[in-house]
Amino acid sequence: MGGIILRGWNWCKRIRHRRGYGVHSPSDFFFITNVVYEQQPFYAYKSLHHLRRVVAFLPHYREKVDKFLFRLVNFLQPSVLFEVGTGSGISVRYMMEARSEMSVYTFAGSLQDAVKRILASKPSVVCVEGEVLEEIRKLTDKGIVPDLVHIAHTPDYEKVFEALLPFAGPHTCFVIGKPYLTGEKKRWWKSVIDDSRTGVTFDLYDVGVVFFDKNRVKEHRVVNFL
Repeated sequence: MGGIILRGWNWCKRIRHRRGYGVHSPSDFFFITNVVYEQQPFYAYKSLHHLRRVVAFLPHYREKVDKFLFRLVNFLQPSVLFEVGTGSGISVRYMMEARSEMSVYTFAGSLQDAVKRILASKPSVVCVEGEVLEEIRKLTDKGIVPDLVHIAHTPDYEKVFEALLPFAGPHTCFVIGKPYLTGEKKRWWKSVIDDSRTGVTFDLYDVGVVFFDKNRVKEHRVVNFL
């Protein structure tokens, strides 16, 4: 009940930030209205909705957020995705359905059998178990670097961010899962927004989205996506 009340309170606080109101940048307005708020019932939503129940006992986002991740991949068309903190595995399934050609690496200390089962049907995904930072280093040393990073259900969010930041370019996007999960993470998220190494950022409450195009004016967008 407390979570519902908190979400309602934050919805009220963000009411002025709905559907791009007050956003004058054409590209940011397009992203908010045509990616964040897109209502089209994409083909994969129905089957993925039923799959969610299989792993509902593991860490996951609201279905609305996973649908946004699907649309984000559909919009960006990344070649390589790194997801750190697999959780239930359902988020990466949504993202994979949006672009079958994408190479996907999802990192976790260990994966439950239920997660392995829902990912097994997708040959493009590589499930990497073990010490996450070391496994990331092994891949980047081989020249495998992501253009989309999903820092999901992991307590090592800050270390992962710093490890992958040197590989970020103008077409890179980082998604930060649950930036308001704790007071400590909220303070860190604020530092990411203010960091001179990042570009335009979007705060959707459940996730934060970070871009790195230095040719654009650095701005922060709060979006009512609750």
